[in-house]
Amino acid sequence: MDEADFKILFVCMGNICRSPTAEAVFFKRLADRDLLHKVKIDSAGTHNFHPNAPPDERSQMHALQRGYDLSNLRARPVVESDFEEFDLLLTMDWDNRALLEERCPAAHLHKIRGFAEFLQTTQAAVIPDPYYGGEQGFEHVLDLIEEASEGLMKLILQQVEA
Repeated sequence: MDEADFKILFVCMGNICRSPTAEAVFFKRLADRDLLHKVKIDSAGTHNFHPNAPPDERSQMHALQRGYDLSNLRARPVVESDFEEFDLLLTMDWDNRALLEERCPAAHLHKIRGFAEFLQTTQAAVIPDPYYGGEQGFEHVLDLIEEASEGLMKLILQQVEA
């Protein structure tokens, strides 16, 4: 899989809610289009709050209700090699983006983008953190991630078919 044509890293703060959800949703999108051999994906956090922990139980529950299994994912922090290895580092919010940009070597800054940029119809600048909110927050995050994943897929299809 290291020979993938394109590599994407989804990034949030602790890597237990939004970024693993994005990884699982996009994994399913890639699998449905038989593109897992062409695109490598992973997720990480700007902070190492939950080393090797599974995703938040609420994230897992809501995702599973939509057919996404997060149970095998484990939290990890962004590491320096990620900036070179990945073609695209997609942040969930402005804080994540600012923290990544501070750490990123200048030669790789162009790889950092907001995941919300790929939303097709919803007007949102970020994928909000549902951690301290109620159940509806996790559903809203899933809605946004599913929509942004469709937009991201358009870019991926251009990349792997070029």
